[in-house]
This record gives sequence, C-alpha cells and structure tokens, in this order.
Amino acid sequence: MQIARLRLFEVSLPLVHSFQTSSHRKSGLTHLLVEATDADGRNGWGEIASPSDPFYCSETNDTAWLVAQKYLVPRALGATWDTPEELEASWAKVRGHEFAKAGFAGAGWDLHARATGQSLAKALGGTRDTVVAGVSLGIEPSIDELMAQIQLQLDHGYPRVKLKIAPGWDVEPVRAVRAAHPDLDVHVDANGAYPDTQESLDVFTALDGYGLTMIEQPYAPRDFLAHARLQAKIETPVCLDESVVDLADLRTMIGLDAGRVLNIKVSRMGGLTNAKAAHDLAREHGIPVWCGGMHEFGVGRAANVALSSLPGFTLPSDVSGSDKYYAHDVIVPPVIANHGVVTVPTLAGLGHEVDLDLIQANVGRTLDVTA
Repeated sequence: MQIARLRLFEVSLPLVHSFQTSSHRKSGLTHLLVEATDADGRNGWGEIASPSDPFYCSETNDTAWLVAQKYLVPRALGATWDTPEELEASWAKVRGHEFAKAGFAGAGWDLHARATGQSLAKALGGTRDTVVAGVSLGIEPSIDELMAQIQLQLDHGYPRVKLKIAPGWDVEPVRAVRAAHPDLDVHVDANGAYPDTQESLDVFTALDGYGLTMIEQPYAPRDFLAHARLQAKIETPVCLDESVVDLADLRTMIGLDAGRVLNIKVSRMGGLTNAKAAHDLAREHGIPVWCGGMHEFGVGRAANVALSSLPGFTLPSDVSGSDKYYAHDVIVPPVIANHGVVTVPTLAGLGHEVDLDLIQANVGRTLDVTA
C-alpha cells in the first residue's frame, strides 16, 4: 500500500462549556486533521490533538504543523507498507513530536482498517462491544458551579467524574463533591501542578481520605521518584499521565512503583501502535488502564473508542459523547454516549464519516500534497 495524497486541515471549534485546568482556561480548541488517500482512492483520517500552547506538553499546533509539513508528509508519501507499524517505521528517525506522529499514525490505521474491511477496534484487537465513558470537569469559578456541572453529567448518565485540581482548589471541592455524592466514582487530576513539598504531601494525604479512584499526575512529568514516594505513603492509587510518553517510561513507573494506574493517551504516546503496546505491557503487570483524552474532535474521539475496546481498559475512559464538548462535531454520526456507555462501531475503519463541509467552514491553514 502507498499513500498517494496527504491533506492537512487546521480546524477550530468552540467548546460548549469553557474548560480550565491548572494552567489555563479555554473556550475553544484548534486541532489538525490528517487525511491520507491511497492509490485506490480510499481515505483514512487521523487527528493531531496538540494544544495551542505549550502548557500540557512542549508541542503546539505550530510545532506540529512544521514537523508534519517538513518531515512526516515526505516520509509518509514515500513509504510502501502493508501494516500501520510499517508506515510508522518510515518516520522512526524523528525524535519526539508524539502528537504530530499520532495524527499520521491514526490516518494509517484508519486507512489500513478500511482497506482490509474491518473496524478499527477489530484491527487493534478489541474485544468489547461497548465502552464505559467518564467525563472530565475543569476548575470552576465556585464550588456551586462545579456541583451544577457534576449534576448535569450525572443526569446524562455518566458514572465517573474526573475533577481538575490545582494548589488552592483541591481539598475543599473534593470534600463538597464527596459529601453530596458519597458513592460516585471520582478521581482528581493535577496535571503536574504541585511541587514536591511537605505542603503538597499534606494535600494529597488529606485527599487520600475521600475514597478517590485515583490521584492523577500530582507532580512534574519527569519526577518518578516523587511519585514513588507519594505512592508509598497513601492508599489511593497514583495514576501517571504526562510522565509516560513511551514504554521505557512505563517500565520506570512499574519498577519504582511510581503509579498503580496508567492513563493512556494516543496523542501523548505517538499513536495507536504505541498506545496498544503500553496497554499490553501494563496488562502484563496487572496495571489497570484507561484512555485519557485531549478534548479530541470526532476523528480522535472515535480512535479512542476503538482503543478502549481492548481488554485491559477496565476503568471508564474519556470517550464521552461529542455533545459534551461540541455542538457540531467533524464526524457523522457523532460519538454518542447512552447513559455513560458508548457503542464500539463495527463498520470499516473509524466507523464514522468525516463532515468535509463542516471542516471547510471552520478551517484555517491547509496543506495538500500528492506523491
């Protein structure tokens, strides 16, 4: 198989509800979509869900566009491949830039699944017909507004709520949520916002008493030792996100007992192949995993659903319905969650078609290259 044409679209969509993490608030998102067309006219789609600013990671839309245009497009167009892994080998020399790679890898996986007449979930080795979805809630201006958002998601049937926390917004909101919802599956995510200090340890020790499913990425991404020390002092499982970019990081996490849950993000790990490998390694060591999200548009969200059908994804994943974030998504039909459950598509590829008219109505930069 060869890719005869590659197109990139920089697309911006407004969020239904603004979202604040420990670093910034956003009311809309800009992601890059990758369309790969083979010599027989089949199309595969991938999403580069890189942030606009270098707060979650060092990549941004601008860096992803540059790397895609200068390095990934020429290599993908010139490659002959039968499997997505062989396609990804064509850009193996490019270090880092996992988000950019993930978009191209996703397009390759979608194209491969369509060419072989199987769903993306089946091509990945998925075993589930449905996936349990959770929701991620940002930092709100007040606890009352947070409680209103939680109730809205519970009314839609979502069984798990993840709360963003940051210094000064941690124990009090969790205490309020737990008091109102004593049996709710709740976990917190700091996105590495806390320094490795006694004051931070006091916060996490306090949170340890609220029956949380996990405390996600409390310390800086590279500080495995701080996470290991914390895990040794609390009963709540520590979950790593930004810390685990590749399998070597995962082995370090396992070896140091720096975390007992893994958030697998397709974008952070450079694509579906690496994400699947992380799932396999974590499962081998008895580490539960779940699929985290970057507020993906429908292309990336559908890929996350397919990945979450693998057997090791035993915790609710960030694959909530498209309507949770976007009034109009880029795929038809959108991802739909019924009472917190998403059906895994059985049609070839992603199982959704891309709405080119909507993309064109919200597009910024474009790139169109043929072999």
